[in-house]
Amino acid sequence: MSSTPALQLRFPADFRWGVSTSAYQIEGAVAEDGRGISTWDTFCGEPGRIIDGSSGAKAADHYHRYREDVALMRDLGVTDYRFSIAWPRIVPTGSGAINPAGLEFYDRLVDELNGAGINPVVTLFHWDLPQPLEDAGGWLNRDTAHRFADYAAIVGERLADRVGMWITLNEPMVLTNFAYALGAHAPGRTLGVGALPVAHHQLLGHGLAVQALRAAGGRQIGIANNQAPVWPVSDSAEDRGAAGFYETLVNWLYSDSLLLGRYPDGLAGAMPGPVEDDLRIISTPLDWYGLNYYNPVRVGAPNAQVRHVDSFEMPSDLPFDLPEIEGYPRTDFDWPVIPEGLTEMLRLLRERYGEALPPIYITENGCSYADGPDATGRVADQRRIDFLDGHLRALRSAMDEGADVRGYFTWSLLDNFEWAAGYEQRFGLVHIDYDTMARTPKDSYFWYRDLIRAQAAGGA
Repeated sequence: MSSTPALQLRFPADFRWGVSTSAYQIEGAVAEDGRGISTWDTFCGEPGRIIDGSSGAKAADHYHRYREDVALMRDLGVTDYRFSIAWPRIVPTGSGAINPAGLEFYDRLVDELNGAGINPVVTLFHWDLPQPLEDAGGWLNRDTAHRFADYAAIVGERLADRVGMWITLNEPMVLTNFAYALGAHAPGRTLGVGALPVAHHQLLGHGLAVQALRAAGGRQIGIANNQAPVWPVSDSAEDRGAAGFYETLVNWLYSDSLLLGRYPDGLAGAMPGPVEDDLRIISTPLDWYGLNYYNPVRVGAPNAQVRHVDSFEMPSDLPFDLPEIEGYPRTDFDWPVIPEGLTEMLRLLRERYGEALPPIYITENGCSYADGPDATGRVADQRRIDFLDGHLRALRSAMDEGADVRGYFTWSLLDNFEWAAGYEQRFGLVHIDYDTMARTPKDSYFWYRDLIRAQAAGGA
């Protein structure tokens, strides 16, 4: 199926191979079986928010087709499936009454996965906050952290006996910055630095949720942070200062608090509540640490030039500039393809945290390419194969340097609703025809399948 052979590198025999998705991006069925309204339902209904005017109302229809999707994963040979639970399906208003039908859906999904020999890896929050909680202040409100812990306890009590791994939050940095600071994601607030309490309350919610899951019998609990190397535009003091501030804001704010029990210098004073007491909860020990990696970021001192990130125009008053990284291939999302950035990020984590760093899983890594079926029905997505091959080689290099990485989850199993980019971007190993919902495995699916088989057999 591909001109690129399966990877000729060996990974440990117990290395985990997975795929990732999220509820709002694939499930659809937003108004079925008692599900409540989420911030993304509301955001998608506001004109101009989504580039193609779409929503996740139907998405990939996974809610009705989950058995077909589990069969695709079984044939792919993955050991693990990372998916998220939609908080509005479980507690429609964010607190109070539980929706039995929501729990029953995830019961069925978890049982289907276990029956196929696939370990369920459950993410509790992948950005779809129940709208009533947002109406009460959302993640700006400390109470939301406690409601999240209540929700974690409900899910843990129902599923902990059959779920092998847990993720509390997906990319709290992205929610803080894109959703509350810049307005590019739901709920679309533009608070700038006033969004920092969102980071603190998410992290507090994480710590409380870890405790709630453990009390319910949950095991192997982690978090998925989006982190990337930050490259200064130049060696000038101004550019290095801007890059250092950006790196602190998007990388170390989250991992320092989790792994060291403190915020980076200068940020603790911007956080609400009894910060020291909260940090003891936030730094509740993790069983493992999840890294989502896509590409490095180039940062310089601010200037008046207009910049766009993921089709979103960045505000002109930011204390840094984000110029493009030139000289590398680019995905159809216009992201630079830089596999060695994964090696670098894993090195940075080891250098910063040492023995405080738990074992790592790469919980997301993937690319958007718009290749569709040809006249024979084949989806020849060689660029995605090359992307995966390059990043797995970079991962192996990091492991040879000493990085304790236990598994790799590619994003994503299916083409899906890509947030503010709607359906214009395709990240899946499996092509979705959004008119018929037909699933067509791409060449990259078969390449990944052959890779997993070769690893299980002792190498190609």
